[in-house]
Amino acid sequence: CRSHFGSSHLDCGSAPTPSLHPLLCSAPVRGRLFAAMSKKYCAAYLMAVLAGKESPSASDIQKILESVEAECDSAVAEKLVAELEGKTVHEVIAAGKEKLKGFGGGGGGGGGGGAAPPAGGGGGGGA
Repeated sequence: CRSHFGSSHLDCGSAPTPSLHPLLCSAPVRGRLFAAMSKKYCAAYLMAVLAGKESPSASDIQKILESVEAECDSAVAEKLVAELEGKTVHEVIAAGKEKLKGFGGGGGGGGGGGAAPPAGGGGGGGA
């Protein structure tokens, strides 16, 4: 799952994880296949949904990735489509958000700074 732009390698975050993108997939995915999955597959799936496809196919994902000259592993695309079969993206994202609520975080911002000291100098006039 790689795309090359010049000499740099763009992988879009292929951190080993037991599930797909946390907001996109609510079901854990096991196996070696997804250890190398990058977010580009999830992104392409979501782009297809935005383009009007209710249930994108592996072919739709492949067309989107190839349109930006990214390589596409059809086995990964097919597995993603199979995992999301019968689910709407909105339901899956909502379920993922619910799971993330347990992580907490997001403390308040720092307090505002005090007022700036008055500018020095106090100008002018003659003596």
